[in-house]
Amino acid sequence: MAVLATSVVAFAVAGCGGGERQDANEPSGTFPMDVVHADFPKSQSLAKPEVMTIAVKNTGSKEIPNLAVTVDSFSTRSQQPGLASPQRPVWVVDAGPAGGTTAYTNTWASGALAPGKTRTMTWHVTAIQPGTHRLRYRVAAGLNGNAKAKVNGQDDFQGSFDVAIAAKPAQSRVDPDTGQVIRSGS
Repeated sequence: MAVLATSVVAFAVAGCGGGERQDANEPSGTFPMDVVHADFPKSQSLAKPEVMTIAVKNTGSKEIPNLAVTVDSFSTRSQQPGLASPQRPVWVVDAGPAGGTTAYTNTWASGALAPGKTRTMTWHVTAIQPGTHRLRYRVAAGLNGNAKAKVNGQDDFQGSFDVAIAAKPAQSRVDPDTGQVIRSGS
């Protein structure tokens, strides 16, 4: 019984911050890459699904350990006092890049990227707050800070999209024969 209790305590201690550091296996270094394509419609409508894509090419001679993109502006901060959470969504993320979910807020990772290769990451989103918004994104070579990205020749690259979301939602109806949603107007 004492052996079992000792094992449980050792396991619990190891699972509570003990053991190897999270960033221990991330290579250190600077990894050059270029954002070769970034697209997000400049004019959108409430409740209309849209697609955002960011394509990144590894322009260096080493494999990028874990290509990651952080999108900082799918939500905005409300100035209204007394809110439990001041963050208010501008877009709902219907689907992020396949297999890219991480434990980090608003960050998706797509794994290693070989030299000379390009990877496109895609987000399916729906606008839910009208107005003019700037969506910002950053590209990284890893999740833990050891692998630094040099994007488009810049050490601290930040891309952005300026988007106008119309207050009037696009008209839609369901085709009774097919069940498909048909949208018209923007």
